[in-house]
Amino acid sequence: MKFEDCLRLVLKHEGGFSNHPLDPGGATNMGVTKRAWEAYVQRKVSVDDIRRLTVEDVTPFYRDRYWVYGLPNGVDYVVFDAAVNSGVSRASRWLQECVGAVPDGVVGLRTLAAVELMEPRDIIIDYCAKRMEFLRDLSTWGTFGKGWSRRVKEVEATALAQLGNTPEQRRL
Repeated sequence: MKFEDCLRLVLKHEGGFSNHPLDPGGATNMGVTKRAWEAYVQRKVSVDDIRRLTVEDVTPFYRDRYWVYGLPNGVDYVVFDAAVNSGVSRASRWLQECVGAVPDGVVGLRTLAAVELMEPRDIIIDYCAKRMEFLRDLSTWGTFGKGWSRRVKEVEATALAQLGNTPEQRRL
């Protein structure tokens, strides 16, 4: 899928501003936490600054920090959505575990080569199972589990629907 399509889907799941007391991310808007935004803009920001973020603000942030280039259609979306929801390094390690690469948390040429050797459908299914296993073990599962389950099921279904019949159709 194209980055813009994946971003639109992720933002649908992330929603707008939130500052739930049980969410360890704290003040968050469109999935962007205050801490992550401060690291990106390299300065302190207020909760109101987070509240005022726009899609135009967060698009380059997500493209620069969360998107992995070179993944097959569908696989790109499940990795991107997981990175936004659970962190880039963790999302990268899940991918590496799925394809038998060294799980160092950085998707590089070796990981991409390992991805090439596998069917995207198999990666998507295994990846979403790993993600659910992780989420179920979180202490906040009782509060957020129903929404996470729905999200991962929808992400998996959408990703699987993106698969074409040839490698050329699966790539961007």
